[in-house]
Amino acid sequence: MSAAAAAPAATSVVVARMPGSLPMGGVVPNTPIHAWAETPAALAFGPAPASMQPRRTDIELAGLLAFSIEPVISPGEANALIAHSEALGFRREAPGISTPPGMRMNKSVHWVADDALLGPIFQRIAPLLPATLDGHALYPRLSHRLNLYRYDNNDVFNPHTDGDWPGFSLSDDRREMLQWPAQLRSKLTMLLYLNGPEDGVAGGQTRLYRPDRAAVDVVPRAGAALFFRHGFGPGSVLHEGARVLGSVSKYVARINVMYDSGLSGSA
Repeated sequence: MSAAAAAPAATSVVVARMPGSLPMGGVVPNTPIHAWAETPAALAFGPAPASMQPRRTDIELAGLLAFSIEPVISPGEANALIAHSEALGFRREAPGISTPPGMRMNKSVHWVADDALLGPIFQRIAPLLPATLDGHALYPRLSHRLNLYRYDNNDVFNPHTDGDWPGFSLSDDRREMLQWPAQLRSKLTMLLYLNGPEDGVAGGQTRLYRPDRAAVDVVPRAGAALFFRHGFGPGSVLHEGARVLGSVSKYVARINVMYDSGLSGSA
């Protein structure tokens, strides 16, 4: 059995419930958001190995902010995220997400991680992130709420812009999802790719649109991350998750990069 298919020996809990939107419209009440009762050993990532040297590549979008960082996690770490997400169970409904019918045509599972997982990821990418955006300073933690998406054969996420979000983390007893103060708000989407063509994924590129609707395709690669501005301002990047074709599913995690409006800086 591959690392990606191995069932984690860990106990999960439900830390929140929200209405969950379905791909073709409709809402499922009380859709769960999960966490792990204890951090599974495979999700305590630790420092990056010396051989892992993340590099940033800027993407030209006619003035819009987008870039990739690679590598961010190892193949083994990506497999652990896939395995633990599958153990929680992907669903057609997405908790707390509102999309028009026919836009989000994939499966999702949302869970809340902790600093053991996301602290090391942030340390690997922090030097390559914008120190300030809109005069707000980069907050030294990623939101702990992970939106995991699985694209099966013929699944697609049609063109959209991502909303901005508050930050979330776990209560001390790991049984409740807590929302961070209002001064902390996300400004960048981080799409962390967990597999790609090297694993047999066909299609599934992330298509980024310039203001004139010319497009740039980013091919998912396991361990790489794509970043772009989100929210409802003019700088938000219109994008889509292109259709996946074939028997190998694509896995990607959306993570929110947080900024602090209480800490000023130069734009």
